[in-house]
Parts: sequence; structure tokens; C-alpha cells
Amino acid sequence: MSWIDLRGRTAVVTGAGGGIGRGIASGLAAVGATVVLLDLQDQTAAVDEVVAAGGRATAIRCDVTSDDSVREARRAIAQQFEAPAILVNNAGTMRAGHLATLSITDWEAIMTLNLTAYLRCAQVFGEPMRQNGRGAIVHVASIAAHAPQSYSGAYSASKAAIVMLSRQLADEWGPHGVRSNVVSPGLVETPMTRGIYDTAGVREARTALVPRRRIGKPEDIANAVVFLASDRADYINGENIVVDGGLSHILMGVVPRPGFDRNAASEGRDEA
Repeated sequence: MSWIDLRGRTAVVTGAGGGIGRGIASGLAAVGATVVLLDLQDQTAAVDEVVAAGGRATAIRCDVTSDDSVREARRAIAQQFEAPAILVNNAGTMRAGHLATLSITDWEAIMTLNLTAYLRCAQVFGEPMRQNGRGAIVHVASIAAHAPQSYSGAYSASKAAIVMLSRQLADEWGPHGVRSNVVSPGLVETPMTRGIYDTAGVREARTALVPRRRIGKPEDIANAVVFLASDRADYINGENIVVDGGLSHILMGVVPRPGFDRNAASEGRDEA
């Protein structure tokens, strides 16, 4: 992506220690951004990885569910770098559960991290963006925002709310020069999900569902985030880019139809 240049801009990435977060941090650094990795855990290794690839990065321990912690992170950034011009809201988690029995405590815990923290970080890091009349915010959601991931507690509801939060920010902050967009990943293999893909038959079954016929990688998500954070996307505001290899569009293809064999069709063979 040499045609994108983010030199001179400070980018903040929350949840930067995870596979997708680290991929996004590396992607931003690769095109010149100075990247601040926010995470609850020490991210020295992640910073070393970004720097080794030729980028500039630092890590700050931060609890994005805490007002004080996020504001302290902004103060720490101000002592070292230019005010953030890019924010990537990526921190998130999931607690599985049936809605019939899901505790309100678990529901609120997911909403606090997956949604409220996105607004908190947008308010804190977006303030200098609005003052400077320039900025880009990218929120990482999920295809579960559009197709409910059942038995996953508040996960889908939180991701759907992120999409609407981004649209509202785009409307309210667009006149101040700040864009807000969403990237919604599909199936992505990360260190956290690798155990799932190492389970016998899972990788093959999931791959067969994706029209692109492969599982996503963190860099696939990073490519979309970097584009939306750049001036190449200057007229894109309030949008949601789905990065899932076409998985979201297979519904009617898996509905049984007399005389149609999806597998045969995908392999170019005559239908049964």
C-alpha cells in the first residue's frame, strides 16, 4: 500500500495486543504512522515487532473501560507525540450464553467494553481531532452485527450498536473534519482463535463456506482499516466495510433447491 502515506500522524489502536489489533498496528506503521498501542497487558513484544518492520510505535497500558485510564493515556501521548489524528477502536471480548439465562452482569460487561468504551475513546481522542479540524476514526465490529451470532450473549447486539454509533459520530463530527467508519471482519484466524481452527474438520468446514475459499488473516482487516484511516478515503464517512471473503452473502446459496448441488456448482461440475 505504498500509495497511502500516513507520515506525521499519530494513530491510537485499542486492544492492540490481540491478533487483529497487532495486525492493524503493523499496517498503520508500515505506511508511516506513529502508532500507540493501548492494551491492558504489556505490549513490548508487539512494539518490537512494529519497530523491526520499520515503523514507529510505543505501548501504553490502558483500561478503555475507565475514564481516568483513557485520559491518562491521552496525556502520556501528548508528552511524546503529536495529537492523535487516527483512532482505531478495536478492543473487545465475548461471553457466551443463552439470552434466556444470560445474567445482566455479563450483558453489561460486554456492552461496557464492546460499546461504551468505543464512545469513551472517541470522545477523549476525538476532542483534539475536532479542534484541529481533521481526523479519522475506525471502529472494528463484526459480521455478527448483521447476522446474529446466537448463544453468544450480548456480542451481536454490541457489534450492531457499534455500527450505529459510528454513523451518528459521522453525522455529528463530519462538519468538524472527523470521519467515522466501521470495518466488520468475518472469520479471521488469530492466536486467540487458532485452537478452533486446529480442531479436526473445523478449518475445512469453515473454508468451504467462504466464497473466497480461505480464512481471513489480521492483515486483511488491517488493509481495510489503513485505507479508511487515510486521505484516500476522505469522502467515505459513516460506512461499514465488510471484510469476510463473501461469507455474508451465502444465505440463499445454502437453502436447499431441487436439482441444485451447491458443491457441484462451486466446482464447475454439472448440477445433479
